[in-house]
Amino acid sequence: MAYQVLARKYRPQRFADVAGQDHVTVTLMNALTQGRIAHGYIFSGHRGIGKTTIARILAMALNCRNAIGSAQRPTAEPCEVCESCTEIRNGNAVDVIEIDAATNRGIDEIRELRDAARYQPARDKYKIYILDEAHQITDAAFNALLKTLEEPPEHIIFMMATTQPEDIPQTVRSRCQHFSFHAVKLVDILGELRGIAQREGVDADEAALSLLAEAGDGSMRDALSIMDQAIASAPVQDGRPVLDASQIRELMGTVPNAVFEKILEAVDGNRSAEVITVANQLLDAGNSPAQLARQFVRYLRNCVIAKIAGIGSDGADANGVSGELLQISADEQRRAGRSAALFGEEELTRFLQVMLRTFDELGYRQEQRFHFELGLLKLVHLRRLLPVEEVLSQFPVGGNAAQPRTPSTSAQARVAAPSPVANRVMSAPVAPVNVKPAFSPFEVDKSRKRFEGGDAEKPVVATPAPVPVVAKPVEPAPVAVKPLEPAVVSVAAPPAKEVVPSVKEVAPEPVVEAVPEPPKVEAAPVEIAASAVTPEMASSQPSESSQEAAELQRVATEALANAKSQGSAADALADAEWSIEGSELRVQTELSKTMLPMVVNPEAEKVVRAALREAGAGALKLVLLPGAAKSAAAKKPRAAKSGSAQAKAMEHPVVQQAQKLFDAEIRNVIDLREGD
Repeated sequence: MAYQVLARKYRPQRFADVAGQDHVTVTLMNALTQGRIAHGYIFSGHRGIGKTTIARILAMALNCRNAIGSAQRPTAEPCEVCESCTEIRNGNAVDVIEIDAATNRGIDEIRELRDAARYQPARDKYKIYILDEAHQITDAAFNALLKTLEEPPEHIIFMMATTQPEDIPQTVRSRCQHFSFHAVKLVDILGELRGIAQREGVDADEAALSLLAEAGDGSMRDALSIMDQAIASAPVQDGRPVLDASQIRELMGTVPNAVFEKILEAVDGNRSAEVITVANQLLDAGNSPAQLARQFVRYLRNCVIAKIAGIGSDGADANGVSGELLQISADEQRRAGRSAALFGEEELTRFLQVMLRTFDELGYRQEQRFHFELGLLKLVHLRRLLPVEEVLSQFPVGGNAAQPRTPSTSAQARVAAPSPVANRVMSAPVAPVNVKPAFSPFEVDKSRKRFEGGDAEKPVVATPAPVPVVAKPVEPAPVAVKPLEPAVVSVAAPPAKEVVPSVKEVAPEPVVEAVPEPPKVEAAPVEIAASAVTPEMASSQPSESSQEAAELQRVATEALANAKSQGSAADALADAEWSIEGSELRVQTELSKTMLPMVVNPEAEKVVRAALREAGAGALKLVLLPGAAKSAAAKKPRAAKSGSAQAKAMEHPVVQQAQKLFDAEIRNVIDLREGD
């Protein structure tokens, strides 16, 4: 016979052989004894814990030809010797149909099943359908099966095995008995592996078997599959395979937890270099950062549980509930207890949270090594932090402020470590002052925010309790001030408020509403240093070249606006800065080097050159320059179209005088002309 894997070879054939599912097996055996047979069962739970196995055993018990209580079958267990039990065990029974629902999930397959269910069984008492991975069946197929599930023939029994019972419609679940399977405990898996190793003639120590049981993660099938693989790769001595823990770790790609214990000891000692060195050794050995982070998360979880359960460094108190919480071997329980003794419960919780976040980030980061090392360094930095409660305990409280509180033992121990943050806080002297009520670190800030910036009457501020001095204030160094030069320039102060000009014309001319020109105010001359005078202050009137450039810009943009399909070029040149330098008319646009020839195309450039020739500037060479985009606030106002209301308002002499005197800007123009 061909080789059978251990998971199939040692598959249980009796209810008593199923490990870790006593709540299911006892219930089913009692139902068989009392004759309370349901027509539908749902078996749900973790992978590889015996759902399909128990469905087969139940089918054997239902179709067993020997009656319960007979000499061949004293209990509800199947006899395993009759023809029906033998056929079901071998998988060739006619009346027990096992269907893979992941493949036969459609409505057509379920309709065929429903039609076949009407016929009587060929030989046995019941016709049994075992639907594996039942959650894969579509909703339409489940709806086609509803009536059969609710009122099935007396000879039909449905058994559905699934890992996701929530995906099965509630209407189906309400018509079946639902059994929720538990993950197999580490002790049960370890016992099964120990017995199988003896029957297979394999020499395996407890450390190796414990590692295999932990790798199963509650699944008996997974543990047996890993054991099968380990036996195949194990060295043979005297004709017997020998399983070793180091060989199993290398096979699974894991590292011993002693490495993580060493990392936590370095974190406790505030030794960042040692933490990075250990991480570098692990990564250089070819270990995956994601796998290391995953294993470190599991180890930190065990440390948190060991701290909560009160497991000591010698493994004491690791029985009872503590042993149930920690599904690891005795050696690993002692190791977790030693690491947990170095930290508090809050610190271990923060460590676990940081490593969980690091493990999540490694799934979509490019440089996994850097993020893994950063996560380990965060653990060292978290160790340097002081809880807020311990810092606030240093301040005086109530009437007993004459004696400051003594720091706790853990705070003193943590400050003793080379932590600059802790030394800076704890070394500050505390001035004992008796102040009532007790000092609150939020009181000063609250009073400041309540009366800040208001004209209301300010309250009398009581002297608050002094805050501990953190550092001695440094006297400011004297600054040498250079005396002003004797030469001065008298400049009259500008008006205090910008005034927008206002012009009102009789219709049909456009009207511009603005505030009348204010009376001139004689301001006292202000003396400033000559070195402080800027070129802008020396000449407030625009030069003739800038006026000519602005006029040429207006002419060019109007020509582009009137041209066909050149609106984008007109907008770009309207936002540009025009200047005349020698014989060149330079246009500094906001467009990039790539976008400039696309927006201001040759046709648009031809229109601009023609407009410049008509304006008498044909001798100037047009130079278009790309540049960075300016902010919206710095953009120049676009030139108005010729003949529009805004253009006529701009041509009015009063408006132009107001713009010249006050550098005013016309934002809104209301056209009151009739018929417009």
